Amino acid sequence: MTTQQRTATRSRIHPAWVVAAVTLLALVAAATFRSSTGVLMEPIEGEFGWDRATTSGAVSLNLVLYGLAAPFAAAVMERFGIRRTVTTALVVVGVASGATLVMTSPWHLWLLWGFVIGLGTGAMALVFGAIVANRWFVAHRGLVTGLFSAANATGQLLFLPVIAWTATELGWRAAAGIVAVLSLVVAVLVGLFLTDRPSDRGLMPYGVAEGYAVTDPGPPSENPAVTALRVLRQASRHWAFWALALTFWVCGWSTNGLVQTHLVPAAHDHGMPATAAAGLLALVGIFDVVGTIASGYLTDKVDPRLLLCAYYALRGLSLLTIDALLAPHVQPGMWVFIVFYGLDWVATVPPTVALCRTHFGLQRSGVVFGWVFAAHMVGAGAGAWVAGAIRTATGTYANAWVTAAVLCLLAAAVCWTIPRRAVDGDREVAAA
Repeated sequence: MTTQQRTATRSRIHPAWVVAAVTLLALVAAATFRSSTGVLMEPIEGEFGWDRATTSGAVSLNLVLYGLAAPFAAAVMERFGIRRTVTTALVVVGVASGATLVMTSPWHLWLLWGFVIGLGTGAMALVFGAIVANRWFVAHRGLVTGLFSAANATGQLLFLPVIAWTATELGWRAAAGIVAVLSLVVAVLVGLFLTDRPSDRGLMPYGVAEGYAVTDPGPPSENPAVTALRVLRQASRHWAFWALALTFWVCGWSTNGLVQTHLVPAAHDHGMPATAAAGLLALVGIFDVVGTIASGYLTDKVDPRLLLCAYYALRGLSLLTIDALLAPHVQPGMWVFIVFYGLDWVATVPPTVALCRTHFGLQRSGVVFGWVFAAHMVGAGAGAWVAGAIRTATGTYANAWVTAAVLCLLAAAVCWTIPRRAVDGDREVAAA
């Protein structure tokens, strides 16, 4: 170990934590626009006269492309670097968010909100956090993954009430402008402070024992698209991949697709003001931070398969109650739902990332998780569209909640079928 490495090891704050802080900030910025869709949906419909199927379709496209971009973004990060990839993505999101201020036709919404921002935020999906955690951390890797997973909730907590108030008082364009400015500011910070690999600074990952050799293969020379497809072909030969993809598909359906997109409109159907409903969604974010960090901690200590079984089963049971709890005013039962559902919101991410690493190795796990996350967001897109279609056809979201509940209970059963496989931790570190 070099003198610089010993100094960094003895310092009070390892540079890995600085990288983690910048990563968390970028993930919060990416989450802010996605969490705002449910709030901006009705004002946009009111101004342009577009129906719910049109706006839900744009949201669905956004969610699907957000997920499908993830494995390719992971490969691009491996090839060209995390900092360059994420900075570019933030600029794209900021410019596209600003361009929505002058849209006039549904295809503008689909192009900017659905296509461009879907791809841009896809480069900053949870796979980004998984790669950073795998590269920079050995100790507390599950906990750090939980922190990154909580970024989506943090975006809701910090910015959703602001966006809801702005959309109500100043119009949806002012709210979209907040997102544009935030993205561009964070792009500058990422460009200045995010470091791709510990070896770029002559360091080793946080938690590696002194004197332990870490092999850094460096950036691959292979085309990123080829890398992503090759890893998909290899991973798809194993049931563990399909089980994780299927259950994460349900996770996306029941969170981003259904609750994040439709909770505010559904509550408004029951007479609740949009600002109050947005406040409830923000509270989900508060408890999600607690639940996801706790899940990351548990993932370091408990069989991740058992955690996933519990999370999906409990989520399914909670969704069976929501339609009866919605009312013009927040009832006591709704507070229970918000706390319970918030704790479970993205608690599935740390154990899913851990199982990708367990079954496919540290080096491939980022791209593998990218494909699993793609399934998550395809499920989110499907859930958003189906819920919107059910609402258009029946005038209520009741059947949408029941459908998601059944899918969650089925996902819990699938988790039992994921094989157990021991991991050689030393071999993992050597491949970092």
